[in-house]
Amino acid sequence: MRLSDLKKELRASADPERAKNLAWFFKTGKSEYGHGDRFIGLTVPTMRRIAHHYIHFPLTDVAKLLASPIHEHRFAALEILVAQYEREKSKAIFDFYLKHTKFVNNWDLVDTSAPYIVGQHLLTRPRKILYGLTKSTNLWERRIAIVSTFAFIKAGEIDDTFAIAKLLLEDDHDLIHKAVGWALRETGKQSAPALLHFLKQNYSALPRTTLRYAIERFPAAQRKRILSGDVA
Repeated sequence: MRLSDLKKELRASADPERAKNLAWFFKTGKSEYGHGDRFIGLTVPTMRRIAHHYIHFPLTDVAKLLASPIHEHRFAALEILVAQYEREKSKAIFDFYLKHTKFVNNWDLVDTSAPYIVGQHLLTRPRKILYGLTKSTNLWERRIAIVSTFAFIKAGEIDDTFAIAKLLLEDDHDLIHKAVGWALRETGKQSAPALLHFLKQNYSALPRTTLRYAIERFPAAQRKRILSGDVA
C-alpha cells in the first residue's frame, strides 16, 4: 500500500461539518495557536484504525505525510511513528521525531506521540534534551518537554517531571500551564506528599490554571484550602 492509498482512505472518511467544528476547537483563526491548520473532519479512532494499516511505511513516506498541511495527515503520520517505535524501539525513529517537531504543531499531536516516542526512549537514557526543549521558542517543543515525562511517571519516576515543571512555571502560554498542571496531577498518583511539597515550594509562581489541574484529584475541601493558599 502506498502513501496515496492512505490519503485516499482518510479522505473517504472525511466529514466537512466535523472539519468546521475541529477548525474552531483547535483554534485555527488568525493569531490563534493553530492558525492556518486545515482539517478534513475525522475522529481519532478512525485515524488510528487507518494509520495502523500502514505501519510498514518507510520514514521517507512518513516525512511526506507529516509535512502535509492537513491535520489528520500529520496525526496519522505520528500514529505510524508511535507504532513503529513500540515495535522497534529504534533510535532512528526517536531522532526522526525530534528533527520534525515543527510538524508536531498542535496539542493533540504532541500528546498522542511525545510520551510514546520521546518519553519511552529516554526512560533508560540521559534526559538533558528535555531540559533544552523547555527553553525553545517553539510552543510545541516546550509542551513535548513536559508531556514526554508521562512515560517516566508511569514508570514511577517523578523527579524529572517536577524539575521540568518548575522550569516552565513562568511560561506565558495557557497550553503550557495546562500541560504542566496535568503532569503534576499525574505525579500525585505516585506520591501525593511529593506533589504537595512541590506545590508548597512553588505556590507563588504557579499559574492558577496549572494549580487547578494539579489538584483535581484531591478532595473538594482540600482543593478549596489549597486554592486559598493553605498548602500545608
